[in-house]
Amino acid sequence: MSEPRPAALRAVIRGRVQGVGFRDYVRTRASFLGLSGYVRNLPDYRSLEIVAEGDRSDLEQLLAYLREGPRGSRVDSVETEWGEHTGDYSGFGVGYVRS
Repeated sequence: MSEPRPAALRAVIRGRVQGVGFRDYVRTRASFLGLSGYVRNLPDYRSLEIVAEGDRSDLEQLLAYLREGPRGSRVDSVETEWGEHTGDYSGFGVGYVRS
């Protein structure tokens, strides 16, 4: 069995991703994978930001879920940034950004 590789992922998902249950979809899958971080709407009404930390292979699985999305959504693009695990988060939450 391979050694866990802690990492951080920031992803911005664009498309029909607000008002279709995408945040709950992300929270459920991230929690199942044992990841910490958050998902939130961005103020443009057509994108979400996900910040997640955990094992690199679990983050890659989350990324596959993000590209698929829940029923009723449409993912037009996924922008990703990889970084160092910080340990700043406990659990996985849902947040909001208002302009």
